Amino acid sequence: MEHQIRFPHLGIVLKNVGDGINIGGFEIKYYGMIIATGFLLGLIVSYYAAKHENKFDPELVCDYLITMIIPAIVGARLYYVIFSWDYYKNHLNELLNIRQGGIAIYGAVIGGFLTLLVFCKIRKQNFFLISDIAVLGLLVGQIMGRWGNFTNREVFGHYTDSLFAMRLPIEAVRSADITPDIAAHITDGINYIQVHPTFLYESVLNLLLLIVLLLYTKHKKFNGEIALGYLGGYGIIRFFVEGIRTDQLKIGSTGIAVSQLLGMVLFIAAILTDVIVRIYRRKKGLQELPQKAAIVQNKVENGEKQDE
Repeated sequence: MEHQIRFPHLGIVLKNVGDGINIGGFEIKYYGMIIATGFLLGLIVSYYAAKHENKFDPELVCDYLITMIIPAIVGARLYYVIFSWDYYKNHLNELLNIRQGGIAIYGAVIGGFLTLLVFCKIRKQNFFLISDIAVLGLLVGQIMGRWGNFTNREVFGHYTDSLFAMRLPIEAVRSADITPDIAAHITDGINYIQVHPTFLYESVLNLLLLIVLLLYTKHKKFNGEIALGYLGGYGIIRFFVEGIRTDQLKIGSTGIAVSQLLGMVLFIAAILTDVIVRIYRRKKGLQELPQKAAIVQNKVENGEKQDE
């Protein structure tokens, strides 16, 4: 298999880009290595974000993130299998085979949030506060994870001749991902496809979202606001990126990309929820989080009785 990947308009040629390494006859995929690295980096980011929360034990975040690994993987696989059931109903022996791919980030997010609900119930913790911290680590994992797609030569878009156009050897990609649009630009003598590097688009956009959320964290008005920012921000990012991907999971025979639909629903829901919470807090006269400590301190200094 040819291991060369080109970005012709940028003058970038990457040679010998394999999809794994062989140690003692056992192949270790770069995808798995990158996902593991992303998890560890995400854990570090969430841990340090937790240390900046007032009177919050950062070890709780570590406990949660370790607890949610298996549920997140199960959710990611289940999500993919459900929306690819036409294939898996005839290949039941492949249901658990994730070494060949077949996981979806939205499934991991759903599994992670459900696990957090149970975790917070058992440990008697604030679900919304931990959500704000956990989504920062989740974004780091997503940023890294897309580079695993790059080494696998998957999750690319339709044909393009734009500045960031990427050329992949035909024999290195799945035939199912080569759409008629891409095939129409494969002529005699051409042994590559030229496509949108959607893995790169999403990774960079997720990085920008992470930076925005990190900068805004100390200004958040209520617990859960950062999590809403993640859901809405990633939702709109995924809506646009999914629109040019060739490996979309569809809702039955409707032709509707499920992740694109879910992304728009999350974007709208996050905005509406944020607005509703702000209005509710204003009517109740609740103070904003960054100001709360200062207000309590002023009351104490003035000898005023604090409300229970």
